[in-house]
Amino acid sequence: MSVSDREMIASVKKWLVYADEDIRLARHGLTLSSSVPYRLLAYHAQQCAEKCLKAYLVYRCIDFPYTHNISMLLELCSRDASWTVGLMDAEELTSYAITTRYPGIDEDVSREETLRAIQLASLVMKTVTDALAKEDFK
Repeated sequence: MSVSDREMIASVKKWLVYADEDIRLARHGLTLSSSVPYRLLAYHAQQCAEKCLKAYLVYRCIDFPYTHNISMLLELCSRDASWTVGLMDAEELTSYAITTRYPGIDEDVSREETLRAIQLASLVMKTVTDALAKEDFK
């Protein structure tokens, strides 16, 4: 294994660790007894999905722009993967990347929307990690 392969593998793992931290934080936030910041939990769900897709792109050595757009990332992944078809609903997560973080453009996010965001992000994570495993990523 070359140095560049080892660096790529380390980078993919780091993307996946960060994604896992985002989804764990989103899930944990649901356990708060009051004043649950649903908008922030939805944001972290979006971040999980985004980082998982970017991990796959790093693994496949596909350059990607600085973007939070899940549709664009899925399109880039679809060049080498058919599993992206099953993730089209994850495009819903894109709006949480911006509108949940800044006053003035923020939107209320309900518990139900947050649960959906976490569900979608979890599906992206499972699909990407399964795809990587099928490609012998360890």
